[in-house]
Amino acid sequence: MKFRSLGYEIRQGFRNIARNRMFSIASIATMTASIFIFGAFFFIIMNVNAVRQDLEQKVGVTVFFEMGTDDSRIEEIGESIRGISHVSEVTFTSAEEAWEQYKSEYLEGNESLAEGFKDNPLANSASYTVLVDRIENQDQVVREIRKIDGVRKVNQSSGAAENLKSFNKLFTYASVAIIVILLIVAVILISNTVSVGISVRKDEIRIMKLIGATDAFVRAPFVVEGILLGVIGSAIPLVILYLTYHVLTTRLLTRFGFMGSMNGVLLDAGTVFSYLVPAALLIGIGIGFFGAVLMIRRHLNV
Repeated sequence: MKFRSLGYEIRQGFRNIARNRMFSIASIATMTASIFIFGAFFFIIMNVNAVRQDLEQKVGVTVFFEMGTDDSRIEEIGESIRGISHVSEVTFTSAEEAWEQYKSEYLEGNESLAEGFKDNPLANSASYTVLVDRIENQDQVVREIRKIDGVRKVNQSSGAAENLKSFNKLFTYASVAIIVILLIVAVILISNTVSVGISVRKDEIRIMKLIGATDAFVRAPFVVEGILLGVIGSAIPLVILYLTYHVLTTRLLTRFGFMGSMNGVLLDAGTVFSYLVPAALLIGIGIGFFGAVLMIRRHLNV
């Protein structure tokens, strides 16, 4: 394609938007609303996923040893556990630490009760706490741990694990369904706008075809129009979303005390937008491009 032709087609794309400014504004507004809703839902998805991963990291399994297992064997068991796939962290708790933790949690204010024990009642309660990378891999890790010699028992929070697995599936299905619906609505609206522009220029298209213009030459301005509408309709909500997200997360973390524990779990604006910006632009450009291509195909045979 010649640069002169390319320049003409780009100019025509801008002119199409100017000619049909009311429909273009409506299309940009609709695209802006769609991308805004998508972005807001994207925020929720990413932060819920971050919270979910944080919860998964806290749902671990506890490994206890056979009676009389010496320290060197306990260290070997720990190394074996660390070598298992999907294990992200292994923490050792000695019997003395287990007893101190028990006293602080259950005997606080009644320390005199602990003085009645001459020896550590949890002398055989040394253990490893094992965290996995994803909750779906916990069962596999537990099976591997149980095969290790010297392991007496493995406590697993099966109820919490199953609840997280079910939530993961439901959340994934709901996310995909909502995103698909938003994309379909946006494609239809962009296509309708481009279709109006094509109808207005139907006679011009007919003349161009009669004097030998190729389908690609006729199609290009409308593709440019669709892409421009997609870019503009994506850029506007991205700016609004960035300001909104930054202000919202800052106020939540500074003004509400109960949100303090979420600091470090809620994602910062930079992290979220490093994924959202390319996704939103790709969606906007893709919708504009394919919407234009699909609609112009219906009007080329004139």
